[in-house]
Amino acid sequence: MTDTIPTGKAVTRDALRQVGRPLVRTDAVGKAVGKTMYVGDHVMQGMLHARVLRSPIASARLTRLDVSKARALDRVACVLTADDLERPLIAVDIPGQTGRARLETDQQVLVRDRVRYHGEPLALIAAETVEIAEEAMRLIEFDLEPIPGVYNPEDALQPGAPIVQGTDNVVAAQKIVKGDIEKGFREADRIIENTFQTQFVEHAFLEPEVGLGWVDENNIINLRASTQVIENFRFIADAIGVPHNRVRVRASLVGGGFGGKEDVTMECYIALLVKHTGRPIRLEFTREDSLMGHGKRHPFTMTYRTGVKADGTITALEVRLIADAGAYVFLSPYVLLYAAIAAPGPYRVDNLLIDGRAVATNNMYTSAFRGFGAAQAAVAYEQQMDEIAMELGIDRIELRRRNYLRSGDTISSNYPIESAVWTEECVDRAWAALGEPTEATGHLRIGRGVAAYQQSYGRITYLHDTSQAWVGVEIDGSVTVRSGVTDIGAGQVSALGQIAAEVLGVDLDDVAIYNSDSAVTPLAGTTTATRALYMTGNAVKVAAEALRGRLIERAAKSLGVASDGIDIADGTVFAIDDPGISMPFHELVKLSAADGIHCSELAIFRAPFSDGLDPETGEGQVHPDYVFGAHAIEVAVDVETGEVSILKSVAAHDVGRAINPTAVEGQIEGGAAQGQGFALSEEMIYEEGRLITPSFSEYLIPTSMDVPKVESIILESGTGLGPFGAKGIGEPALTPVAPAIANAVTDAIGVRVKELPITPEKIVAALHAEPT
Repeated sequence: MTDTIPTGKAVTRDALRQVGRPLVRTDAVGKAVGKTMYVGDHVMQGMLHARVLRSPIASARLTRLDVSKARALDRVACVLTADDLERPLIAVDIPGQTGRARLETDQQVLVRDRVRYHGEPLALIAAETVEIAEEAMRLIEFDLEPIPGVYNPEDALQPGAPIVQGTDNVVAAQKIVKGDIEKGFREADRIIENTFQTQFVEHAFLEPEVGLGWVDENNIINLRASTQVIENFRFIADAIGVPHNRVRVRASLVGGGFGGKEDVTMECYIALLVKHTGRPIRLEFTREDSLMGHGKRHPFTMTYRTGVKADGTITALEVRLIADAGAYVFLSPYVLLYAAIAAPGPYRVDNLLIDGRAVATNNMYTSAFRGFGAAQAAVAYEQQMDEIAMELGIDRIELRRRNYLRSGDTISSNYPIESAVWTEECVDRAWAALGEPTEATGHLRIGRGVAAYQQSYGRITYLHDTSQAWVGVEIDGSVTVRSGVTDIGAGQVSALGQIAAEVLGVDLDDVAIYNSDSAVTPLAGTTTATRALYMTGNAVKVAAEALRGRLIERAAKSLGVASDGIDIADGTVFAIDDPGISMPFHELVKLSAADGIHCSELAIFRAPFSDGLDPETGEGQVHPDYVFGAHAIEVAVDVETGEVSILKSVAAHDVGRAINPTAVEGQIEGGAAQGQGFALSEEMIYEEGRLITPSFSEYLIPTSMDVPKVESIILESGTGLGPFGAKGIGEPALTPVAPAIANAVTDAIGVRVKELPITPEKIVAALHAEPT
């Protein structure tokens, strides 16, 4: 359902014709009938097949690496080690278009002397067949001398701990100070403290990493890659030692990303092998390769100390965050920042201290994952709110209501929220939609939980984010959109078509979209950070509006009507006050082209810029805007086995404006399923850094039998910064799900499991634990 609620900022629904309709997405039919070409479907004549040799242990010195037997194997074209590379490092930072300075996040392409994590690449092989490449991999001889490692962030912070990165293993620190924390605690009637933990989580996308590379007739290295970021071509070019304009990255529709295809992974390996062999190279990770070949969700340990009045009003909040960065820095500084900004949740806290650190260990490196730090923070702050309600004997919904942020209030970094904050409406609607409780029977206990959230959309404002798009009309009135945006399954490309169709008064079927080619489509930035609709959608809207303006001026001349009295809809240009005065849209385009009017537009959209945070207090603007919403859950817990079943799942989100409500529902439903796995079953388990859940036989994601029907309540305040007042839903759809489940389980069994995932073993142990 889609509702507009007249609260907060004054909101009016525009007379929209294409936007807001549940249109069939441009990618839907191809996917439904199996005709969609994913990267793995692309092959070339004469291509070689690549494999990656990985370290079997997590912390060691490489004392010998002998590839002579592999190189001598018949039909092996190339074997590369670190000694063969001109440039040993590759950048792993957020790409941008402004040339700003990067963080010091470089990672070695291949191990030269030190292994830092289980699965770190030692060598690359290219051969005529996959089987020969695997045989060559088995022929490589190497000696690894184990060295002391560190596998827990708290241990890594101790004096004398083995150093993985830097001088003290701290790869990022973030502090935020707001108000007077000591004063706030003095004013509190109660102080409640709890520590919550989250785990390593795998993205578990359906399509593993895959790519095809070749050198074309212009001596350009081409990469057809399953990636969220075509602008990684710059990092790839730097790593292999060629100018940026000699690398071209093209992305097909991506079979799931969730942040796991944001960093450079197999692209660099393919480019290196293409450069050394001059032959087409195809590399497809096995599922086991994939589980070891990209970063995971950061595990967090989060200690919350909250001061409250007897009526539940929060007077002070102190938060300590420790994140496991794994063996390399990657995006840990940004993830930690997002977690810190989100740490109080959608609640007003005037006296605040947040102290966070991301710490290097010899575990698998961690990086971007849907929710990007804010999801981990929500697990803590929403369980803490339930704990406070229980301690004070206040209804948990009422406790939240007494502390909600409102429009104009300042968030953790002391920056005011200007858009609508509909947290209360979302919580109330989601909670009410659960309906009557299911009756408990036998050894099943029924519980209910709710979680609200605050989630950013758009990249950090001091990164000076931009996005470009090109929109043109053809002589027959059809519309073309060109954008570098990648589509990772959420309908990013289709949404651009819907926006252009709305502005230019045509149907979505009349729009063709070309996307994701670093050489020929305008660079749109990353498909990350819930930014694609906000940034690229606005760029398309700006381009289409400029084009529309020129066409309207020409129509005014032909129709004899002032330009502000003309509209375009359903392929017809007409006078608003007298629709009988009209002409077909394609005739207007012909007239405009004949007059030499520019019938296309290249536009750039610039996000709000800021100068960054105060280094002492963490005060300032971090994100352009925020999304608010809630998820409500009903569970049944078997107190004999600890098994949890999700009975009801209801989401309520203010998305600002739903460009395509069906696509929004798809995001909500996918987020609910992924959040359920985060809460109950998914965990990458490492022992002494060694992965012991190397496949989907051990790493348990929810199946269709586990996930209930999800009810989606889509609210539209129309106050977002995106096109037509849109906000975002990609990451927010996941964020409140796990804490809502955690609160429901606690409601069912009367005891809290503070460490995710909440497995049956942990539930049974908690039920049988001695009271403290």
